[in-house]
Amino acid sequence: MSFPSLSIGDLSVRIPIVQGGMGVGISLSGLAAAVAEAGGIGVIAAAGIGMSRPGYATKFIETNNEALRDEIRAAREKTTGAIGVNIMVALTNYAELVSTAVKEGIDAIFSGAGLPLDMPAHLPEGCKTKLIPIVSSARAAVILCKKWLAKFGRTPDAFVVEGPLAGGHLGFKPGQIDEPGHTLETLVPEVIEGVRPYSAPDGKSIPVIAAGGVYTGADILKYLRMGAAGVQMGTRFVATEECDADSAFKNAYVKAREEDIVIIQSPVGLPGRAIRNTFLEEASKGNRRPKVCPFNCVHSCDHTTTPYCIMMALMNAKKGLLDHGFAFAGQNAWRVTGIVPVKELIQELEAQYDLAVAAGA
Repeated sequence: MSFPSLSIGDLSVRIPIVQGGMGVGISLSGLAAAVAEAGGIGVIAAAGIGMSRPGYATKFIETNNEALRDEIRAAREKTTGAIGVNIMVALTNYAELVSTAVKEGIDAIFSGAGLPLDMPAHLPEGCKTKLIPIVSSARAAVILCKKWLAKFGRTPDAFVVEGPLAGGHLGFKPGQIDEPGHTLETLVPEVIEGVRPYSAPDGKSIPVIAAGGVYTGADILKYLRMGAAGVQMGTRFVATEECDADSAFKNAYVKAREEDIVIIQSPVGLPGRAIRNTFLEEASKGNRRPKVCPFNCVHSCDHTTTPYCIMMALMNAKKGLLDHGFAFAGQNAWRVTGIVPVKELIQELEAQYDLAVAAGA
């Protein structure tokens, strides 16, 4: 038995896997195109997408828009599969990035790190781009359904529900991360039930995609049996040949031990999960404080109090300069044992899925 397909309105892909959007520069056109070509939804992360380009600090909005446009076009040249963009609500250039993605005909926009209350306002009449908020509770999903219906006469096309085992910024208070009531196994049924009274724009039920700690094919089967339409996976795709990060970044996953996966307090005001290293240890001692903020990239970041510039730290990490940055990672990153092609990873997940189906038959 092979994977079931994933359908979000009239957008349909062969396998029920969304590649998580990973900024800064970890998932660009290379990774997104490879996942799309393998049958899933490949996702370009918009956060800090223009950082390696000249003029990033002085022409922040223009440079990021140009970089996002170029990455979407580059992905389209490599595949006819489904390409999405992840755009954080907390970004100061959120609206401009959404508009750019829509103009480029992106298949889907995934949006978290805040509630995307006004995302539909950026869609012109007849636009087929799917709008998919990322939430961490049924309450947030229901609020978005109600707000969008009242203001725009529509609901989200789907939801990603992200649990506390995810990498990067987490939508939970630090004390909630280890609470049994906030596990992904608890959240998925709650979100499905919460949005049941609402219909997607195509008139069908709103698909819910499970994210955060999904690692094996057996995990995928577990969430599909709970009623999820698909899963989102980030950590597994970092350790692939096509991932856009430097090999040193990828090998940080391979080398990581379970005790190296830690919760940090991000400068943007949210807890996050990362691989412990010297940079984070120095930052905790106050040795990485920025003197100025050249970017003004995130609403909630104040350079006068922040322990380090997160955008610069993540860009350094993407380049493999881990003495000057750090790698975000999911709770299961320590389980990574090697770097493989995306196609091989998908085949492994599908084989595990088939075994789990057979074992439960």
